[in-house]
Amino acid sequence: MKIAFVTLGCKLNFAETATYERGFRNAGLEVVPWREKADIYLVNTCTVTETANKKSRGEIRKLHRINPDAKIIVTGCYAQMKPEEVRAIDGVSRVFLATEKALVVPETLASASLTPAPPIAGDGPLPLSVGGQVRHARTAGSGADIFPAYSTAERTRAFLKVQDGCDNFCKYCTVPYARGRSRSIPVCEAVKAAENIAAEGVKEVVITGINTGDFGKNTGESFLGLLKALDAVEGIERWRISSIEPNLITEEIIDWIASGTKFQPHFHIPLQQGTNEVLSRMGRRYTTEFFENRINFIRQRLETPGGPKVFFGIDVMAGLPGETDELFEKELQFLERIHPAFIHVFPYSRRPGTPAASMPDQVDEKVKAERVARLEAMCENLHTRFVEENRGVHEKVLFESRDRNGNMSGYTGNYIRISRPYDKALVGRLTEIII
Repeated sequence: MKIAFVTLGCKLNFAETATYERGFRNAGLEVVPWREKADIYLVNTCTVTETANKKSRGEIRKLHRINPDAKIIVTGCYAQMKPEEVRAIDGVSRVFLATEKALVVPETLASASLTPAPPIAGDGPLPLSVGGQVRHARTAGSGADIFPAYSTAERTRAFLKVQDGCDNFCKYCTVPYARGRSRSIPVCEAVKAAENIAAEGVKEVVITGINTGDFGKNTGESFLGLLKALDAVEGIERWRISSIEPNLITEEIIDWIASGTKFQPHFHIPLQQGTNEVLSRMGRRYTTEFFENRINFIRQRLETPGGPKVFFGIDVMAGLPGETDELFEKELQFLERIHPAFIHVFPYSRRPGTPAASMPDQVDEKVKAERVARLEAMCENLHTRFVEENRGVHEKVLFESRDRNGNMSGYTGNYIRISRPYDKALVGRLTEIII
């Protein structure tokens, strides 16, 4: 039996799909590219915007055209938010909600009928097989629906999912509805997954989650405890934290990282909007003053004269309700003052059912596009400045295996992309360079 996978959206989805793929391959199914005719297609969807919903629908219909007789299984955030809409698409055999992701296993999908699973209820344990390993979990929604998942890229870097869901309920966001409440895998399971990654020869791991710094709510453990345990895993030479809220990257965590660990001077911190007026209106849990102080503290603890600068990637959403021209200009001034290395810019997408969708003072789409363009131009200038500030600095690069027109590339610890002539001997090795 042949199975193919299609993944849309975030790194968490890719980590989950990669784990599914390993499990099905271990169960004896033949994994083929999605463009080929398969018996089963598994689609992991995204719903971050209406455009993402449309793309998910388009991918499902495309697979149905490739093989009208195939069974199409759909999971992910779009499937969670609009399951009936997904079930109505031609070719869809089964939909797994966010709380059912751990049930996406060979025993279920390789069955001839793919009949709906019985409701999950009661307090008894459910035998689940995830990635080829059997484990027992409690009722869905209490942590049963999260499992150790990781994906590798170029066999040099892996993305390890340790947390899912969010309890913040920001007024523009559907994540708590699409991915559920905050929950984590136990530290011991994260360590075991990291050891498996190291056994594959991967040297760098990125810790991922929806609200990563919220790790440990359902296990009684802490994010710092997780970091310390992962730092001790042999074979992994570099660690990164993919995205963490500014109020959760604590001074205690930064002090520990600065004490001499494998964690790199590279942080992705969501800002969303650079004025207190809009942050408060959207239910964010910090002020611009707090955000700036946290950035300055990290720089103070991790930067040394002549050493690498800290890379800060910052999420900014253009055109949130109530973002006037004056507030947008104020935001630009704030961004210039904290000067991140990169700004991940995206326009606010009005999501039905969220408080922000019905707020007055919605921003015109044309104005959003203009603000996105200005923010992207600022990002380009800031990143150029960041690279120049690191000229002459000694750093180490982990080169990837791709050969592109005779060149190879990789990233420094502070996430500057370096290219050089291809040398097979350097693939997957930390190589010292001068930027």
